[in-house]
Amino acid sequence: MTELITQWLDQHDIFTTTTMLHYWGGLVTTVQLVFLSLVLGLVLALPLAIMRTSRNPLINGPVWLYTYLFRGTPLLIQLYVIYYGIAQVEGIQDTFWWDIFKAPFYPALLAFTLNTAAYTTEIIRGAIIATPQGEIEAAKAYGMSWALRVRRILLPSAARRAVQAYSNEVIFMLHASAIASVVTIVDLTGAARDIYSRFYAPFDAFIAVALIYMALTFSLVYGFKRLEKHLLKHLKPANG
Repeated sequence: MTELITQWLDQHDIFTTTTMLHYWGGLVTTVQLVFLSLVLGLVLALPLAIMRTSRNPLINGPVWLYTYLFRGTPLLIQLYVIYYGIAQVEGIQDTFWWDIFKAPFYPALLAFTLNTAAYTTEIIRGAIIATPQGEIEAAKAYGMSWALRVRRILLPSAARRAVQAYSNEVIFMLHASAIASVVTIVDLTGAARDIYSRFYAPFDAFIAVALIYMALTFSLVYGFKRLEKHLLKHLKPANG
């Protein structure tokens, strides 16, 4: 079997050290982009989700509008608007912000962060409002303040319910990151396009990238299953 694989690789010039390094560079860029956008999006989503559960329309209204806009429009359009729109902001090219946003990575990071934060906000909000009222009443009976209830009761309880839905959002962001190549970022898809244009072998180039995405996806699924099992282990019946 190993000999057959070796012979097949020898017959395809596309699988050389140079192309493998190009794939590796694309993989690193993809992982960086997805990881940073998810971390920043989660940090942004936590306070927004709490605000979204408020009964005050002045607090939850702006958050609802933000999530409505970013969940109601395609990520590709958001990426285009941010990538091309930042350059149109008057005076920005004379500030230090232009040194940051003139590179395509950071507009893409901003677009992905705002998009995933909108979805994550609604995921966490749904998990918060599903918190059993008895848990909240018990926390009040113990004299916990609102901030303490949020930290010790609402958010830990919501995290256990939200982990499965959030895993789908993480996988979605991994797959959606493929559009980053449209703004000249050499991610996995961008690397495949470069190799395709060089060797005129679309099947080999894109199948290789598809396999890498599949490996990343199944790794995430496995990791979240372990996390979910850990968070819900208290629900398992005790050994009699």
